[in-house]
Amino acid sequence: MSPVWRRELRRISYLLIIAFVIGYTSGYHGWTIAAVLTLYLGWHMLQLSRLYRWLAAGQTAHLPATYGIWGSVFAETQRLQNRSMKHQQRLQAIINRIQDSTAALQDAVLMVDSQGNLEWWNQAAQRFLGLKAPVDVGQPITNLIRDPAFKSYFNQGEYADPFTMTSPVNKRIHLQFNITQFGRRDRLMLVHDVTRLKQLEQMRKDFVANVSHELRTPLTVLSGYIETMVTHADMLPERWGRMLDQMSSQSLRMEAIIKDLLTLSRLETSAKEQASPVAVQPLLEQIAADARALSLDRGHTIDLTLDGPVALLGYADELRSAFSNLAFNAVKYTPDNGHIELIWRTTAATSETPQAEFCVKDDGVGIAEHHIPRLTERFYRADPSRSKETGGTGLGLAIVKHVLLRHDGELVIDSTPGKGSCFCCRFSQQRTVNEL
Repeated sequence: MSPVWRRELRRISYLLIIAFVIGYTSGYHGWTIAAVLTLYLGWHMLQLSRLYRWLAAGQTAHLPATYGIWGSVFAETQRLQNRSMKHQQRLQAIINRIQDSTAALQDAVLMVDSQGNLEWWNQAAQRFLGLKAPVDVGQPITNLIRDPAFKSYFNQGEYADPFTMTSPVNKRIHLQFNITQFGRRDRLMLVHDVTRLKQLEQMRKDFVANVSHELRTPLTVLSGYIETMVTHADMLPERWGRMLDQMSSQSLRMEAIIKDLLTLSRLETSAKEQASPVAVQPLLEQIAADARALSLDRGHTIDLTLDGPVALLGYADELRSAFSNLAFNAVKYTPDNGHIELIWRTTAATSETPQAEFCVKDDGVGIAEHHIPRLTERFYRADPSRSKETGGTGLGLAIVKHVLLRHDGELVIDSTPGKGSCFCCRFSQQRTVNEL
């Protein structure tokens, strides 16, 4: 038992002894004890009332003066209040520091509750999105950012990929949204200004397109003169023959590079037109025939298997470019007498979600695993020496990637060194057509 309670019990004992003595001398034992206990209970009720008024007055009120167990209760309560106040001050200081630091960020920060209502934002969000305090507090974020694409992205609940749009208050500013869920489906939104990156990307596209276009005319002139000189090689010194052959092959390679660069530029900059059904069978049969012609006397076995939808919604020229790139690469990089399969089929990439895919399989040298993530980069070569031997431009798989992006598809690569490779163009069910 604590000392406070021991003292209180002694105080009750003394009161009862005094009440008993007074009652014994006066002859009213019961009434005296009842009166003393009533006074004692009244005193406790008075202290309880003082405690309630003190707590209701808040931490600014002075501590009432009392003694006994109530003095200890008041003192302990004040100690707990002081400790709670210190914790609150410390937490408030941390919150203020976080708010000050986020307010100073160049990126916009917004907090949205589980219902999609805006709770807090920093100054950059006000500048990028035109938010106004306090009228926008508690408003649905999709009402404040009125963009159908943003509303769809926000409501889908999957934020693995960022979302990019123009600023509602300045169409020249491009914003990238990154959303993170926390707590009970609350969301933290980080908005980054990517205008400079967009401008640089557009400058790069324009530069490649313009340079490629401007190079075509002088290269055509050079190729024409080289072709004329090759035709009349018998009139030139014998030592010129090797130089002319190299000049001719390199000019043809340069023409192929420029052609592929212009194709990439067109894929990146042109708007999507209305997609139309593209018959798959005649397209792949023609590609298989071209691949056999490219193989010539190298002894490749090229098989075509058709077991999928009859057509794809898309653009015929782009699909032909992507599929032929994969088929021709297999011919170029598969050793003589190798086996190449062109397969069009339906597969369940995920449970209960059938997809159509075009796969090119070979039994060539294969590709090391660390090269696979970078194969679709422009001019990236897993084996530069072999690429130069085959005359590749280093842009084929980049073209394939951009074509698939325009068809909502993906490129899946599986390769094992020494055993061969498999390149698959995978399309969603929405892109397939079962009847023409």
